[in-house]
Amino acid sequence: MQKRKLGTSGLEVSAIGFGAMGMSQSYGPPGPREEMIAVLRGAVERGVTFFDTAEVYGGGHNEELVGEALATYKGRVVIATKFGFKDPAAGPGAGLDSSPKRIRQVVETSLRRLRVDAIDLLYQHRVDPAVPIEEVAGTVKDLINEGKVKNFGLSEASAKTIRRANAVQPVTALQSEYSLFWREPENEILPTCEELGIGFVPFSPLGKGFLTGKIDEKTTFDSSDFRNTVPRFTPENRKANQAIVDVLTRVAERKKATPAQIALAWLLAQKLWIVPIPGTKKLERLEENIGAASVELTSGDLRDIENATSTIAIKGARYAEAQERMIDR
Repeated sequence: MQKRKLGTSGLEVSAIGFGAMGMSQSYGPPGPREEMIAVLRGAVERGVTFFDTAEVYGGGHNEELVGEALATYKGRVVIATKFGFKDPAAGPGAGLDSSPKRIRQVVETSLRRLRVDAIDLLYQHRVDPAVPIEEVAGTVKDLINEGKVKNFGLSEASAKTIRRANAVQPVTALQSEYSLFWREPENEILPTCEELGIGFVPFSPLGKGFLTGKIDEKTTFDSSDFRNTVPRFTPENRKANQAIVDVLTRVAERKKATPAQIALAWLLAQKLWIVPIPGTKKLERLEENIGAASVELTSGDLRDIENATSTIAIKGARYAEAQERMIDR
């Protein structure tokens, strides 16, 4: 597995990371614990060194899972987690809280669950409009000075917020949604990251599974799957959005790859400081995702993808209204 540095921070990670959220929530029932641990450890053995979790994922279940799975790999892996919500047991719907007191509470809990002495990368999960970002960055700066945190990150933050935070404590990485299914970061966020030397970590790099080509308008999701509430995933919108998958499929056939691998390879080709974090509960999907790092897209391939996708209008909002309101604009 190739390595990449997140911006100018010097934090080096595998070119493709691992998003662990789906093992505990959002994409159907949590996976069997021993199987999930096997997948996480299998990722390390296959060269993945960058793992992503958060305090609220599964009400703490996800951090505990990651902590148990990776405890024997200290020094070999980089673990990122997040603060920013009120009650971890209640999930993101509990509301935002990035007060200094709450940040410190989360850090102590996360250190224990992850079984580490310091958090490699600590993100603010969502920008809290009730707490000045300078106060948030200052608190994390203090935690870095205390040796409890190594790097500071933001998630779904606006360019203005990124600049304000970075002026207090250098931001190592920004984590936001980015893929051929959601390209808004190209407008302001990626240029801001490039200017400030901040790495970019796309979550949902496979469009919440849609870019794998395994989902169509007839697909049904488990009752606990959050895609049931996402406008972009209504049957009619899935049917309309199939055009983007058709493009990936055509390129994949030519490159002897899968649509998912082309989607990930496309992200890797955008900037050398971009590190996507696809998630999965299955070893075979893990190996498929990792294989994307070996897919080389030529300038001609990238031009073909751009030309073909530029005329496709993706239908449907990417989040339900309540979640959209949490996005920093």
